[in-house]
Amino acid sequence: MVVGTIIGVSIFVQPSEITRQMPTVGGILLVWIAAGVLTLFGALACAELASAFPPTGGVYVYLNEAYSPAVGFLWGWAMFWSMHTGIIAAIAMVFARYAAVFIPMGDLGLRLTAVGLIVLLSAVNILGVRYGARIQTAFTVTKVAAIVVMMVAGGWLIGGHVVPSVADSAPVMTTTASGFALAMAAGLFAYGGWHMVTFAAGETRDAARTIPLALVLGTIIVTVCYAGLNALYLSVLPLETLRASTRVAADAADALTGRGGAVAMAVLVVVSTFGAVNGIILAGPRVYYSMAQDGLVFSWVGVLHERFHTPHRALILQAVWASLLTLTGTYRALFTRVVYTEWTFFALMAGGLFVLRRRSNYAPRYRMWGYPIIPAVFIIASLTIVAF
Repeated sequence: MVVGTIIGVSIFVQPSEITRQMPTVGGILLVWIAAGVLTLFGALACAELASAFPPTGGVYVYLNEAYSPAVGFLWGWAMFWSMHTGIIAAIAMVFARYAAVFIPMGDLGLRLTAVGLIVLLSAVNILGVRYGARIQTAFTVTKVAAIVVMMVAGGWLIGGHVVPSVADSAPVMTTTASGFALAMAAGLFAYGGWHMVTFAAGETRDAARTIPLALVLGTIIVTVCYAGLNALYLSVLPLETLRASTRVAADAADALTGRGGAVAMAVLVVVSTFGAVNGIILAGPRVYYSMAQDGLVFSWVGVLHERFHTPHRALILQAVWASLLTLTGTYRALFTRVVYTEWTFFALMAGGLFVLRRRSNYAPRYRMWGYPIIPAVFIIASLTIVAF
């Protein structure tokens, strides 16, 4: 779930956002690796909290425990109206755009296709967590395998030689603190979703051990995939092409194999976005369910289905609002709201470690490596990016 949720669509479009801010190949790769390391720092903090508080709800529970129900409520409120449903809508729209490679459609058709995906996967997850989990596993294995094949095949086709136009590309701008921070924001959006596995902790076997392990291993796997894909992009496309591209992965595939490469990439993006939307849809309602149990939203939101034992009402509410965002919003408008909101709360979550470790009754099964330096670095970096 960690890998499948993070690797959604951003790695196939966000490299252009980063390349517009960074003037050199080394700087671009540095951003991707730094974003991965920062994500890993956050995952380590989240892993400790998950081992201490394994009930369903994840970040919502951690903020409640460290601060107060008011902070947890604000997280859930922002999740529903913007962060979580916005991500669902944005990725569903990209699914529709790449599906249009095979079935041409206009703007209304794209939006209706995206809404159809949201409704379909919400219905599957109402039928039970096992169904959603099986889809998640199948699509995650498929897309990671495809990414590995793409990196290996690309390396073989390149034969270790960088395209001359890439190697000779001179920087056309200088790196600034603001540019680096904005590039990091785009990179962090591509790594987004790592925390969502904690939302379903209550339905996870031995959550106090499984969730931390999943967070750490999943983040490392994604970082390796991202670094490899970006090295491939930078090896076959000039920087100016990268900056202008709206479909980096497809353009890289075209450069390697000819026009047929874009079709292959469209298949990969459709598979990837399908799995990512499923994982995000599965995760969110667990938070709204927990909030209902705590009396922070209407109690009827927390009712479980009599037969399937899933938070079906929360799933339906999420589907309705995500569908409305899909019909009215755009990809850029949706994703730009997510990063600064989410990472404000992530900084608060990491700060919760300093609060909780002072309490005598705090007893996590896993204690993060590098405390207090790593969570402090994570907090400072998160708030800096939010500020920019």
